[in-house]
Amino acid sequence: MARNQTLTQNLDWIAVLIYILCVMMGWFNIYAAVYSPEVPTSIFDMAHNAGKQLMWIGTTVLLIIAILVIDHKFYDTFAYIIYGFVILLLIAVLFIGADINGSHSWIKIGAFSIQPAEFAKLGTSLALAKYLSDPTVSLTRSWKEYLPIAGFIGAPSLLILLSNETGSMLVFAAFAIMLYREGLPGIIPAVGIIMAVLVVMTLLVSNWFIVAGIVIIAGLIIWFMPKATRRQGGLLATLVVAFIMIGVVVGVDFFINNVLQKHQRSRIMVLVDPDSDPRGAGWNVIQSKIAIGSGRLIGKGFLEGTQTKFDFVPEQSTDFIFCTVGEEHGFIGAAIVVVLFMGLIARLVILAERQRTRFARVYGYCVAGIMFFHFMINIGMTIGLMPVIGIPLPFFSYGGSSLWSFSILLFIFLKIDSQRPYTLSRT
Repeated sequence: MARNQTLTQNLDWIAVLIYILCVMMGWFNIYAAVYSPEVPTSIFDMAHNAGKQLMWIGTTVLLIIAILVIDHKFYDTFAYIIYGFVILLLIAVLFIGADINGSHSWIKIGAFSIQPAEFAKLGTSLALAKYLSDPTVSLTRSWKEYLPIAGFIGAPSLLILLSNETGSMLVFAAFAIMLYREGLPGIIPAVGIIMAVLVVMTLLVSNWFIVAGIVIIAGLIIWFMPKATRRQGGLLATLVVAFIMIGVVVGVDFFINNVLQKHQRSRIMVLVDPDSDPRGAGWNVIQSKIAIGSGRLIGKGFLEGTQTKFDFVPEQSTDFIFCTVGEEHGFIGAAIVVVLFMGLIARLVILAERQRTRFARVYGYCVAGIMFFHFMINIGMTIGLMPVIGIPLPFFSYGGSSLWSFSILLFIFLKIDSQRPYTLSRT
């Protein structure tokens, strides 16, 4: 079979089309977010975010061309080197990084700033795909197989946390989706979900009620447990789990009230009740919900958003860009954005399942997981369902580092997928 002769042959055009729509819609909404009727400016004006974003879009096109030109085997061969380079950048940012919006996670290059944390997701995805593509590695064989994985994920997470970029660090939880697909026992994510529910309940309900509930449930389980199961360790296991859950409840309460700083505590409490600090930590969420709700069914129209015009929502061209979509294009516009993202994520999962090598499949699931996590958290925080942790909406939020990292993540996978017809199965 002849090898493909063009850059775009066998490229998945469904994913590419969704990508182009998202980028262009993002660009127009960035313009709307910074537009001022008193001092109207062109969407091409390089002095404002919309013009700068157009420049980033142009450079992204060049990056995409470079990705499509490079042989797909490059990403497998140099996965660990790329990961190591990203780790060096994360270390460097601790010493030479600049402070922007309270985060010491940027490297300034002239008039521009690059955030290495955005590219850490790429490096980690490639490293995990490389490690798991080893035929001797199996997540169902031994817990020791998880130690390198913990190292690959833990190293950049710790460095990002040290640079005071908690939101970007939490994104690394997205790799759990890929790990579950590759054999992670279901009990592990189930325990994680239970612990997350306990943490949220600790914020909503008195600890005494939660502890009482745990004791009652454990008692009922033991009461109805068969005698044979008790003798085989069921009784001890139930008691251990109950004590751990009680420890989590007590620990979370202590951590929130005695370890976290006041502003960090406020952010967590705002998740439960934004009105608890309406002019402080709750301001963004309250104004965001007002902006989205005011759009109703069809929105107020392009450049007609009053919440946007008068800057009620801070960071509206970056982390809260979805507010502009909701206010100016209403429920229909917001629904289109949600459908586009769900369509892209679903397409990535379909493509990942079709791959003939484990490296390609693992990497595809990493990309899908990262996209899903950003999409879920970003939109969730604008409507008050998720904590405000400051992560961008892929392809929509203003910023070169964000656009570059998501585009590189996506098109490396599309490049690898385009070579699937010529790849021998090694899964």
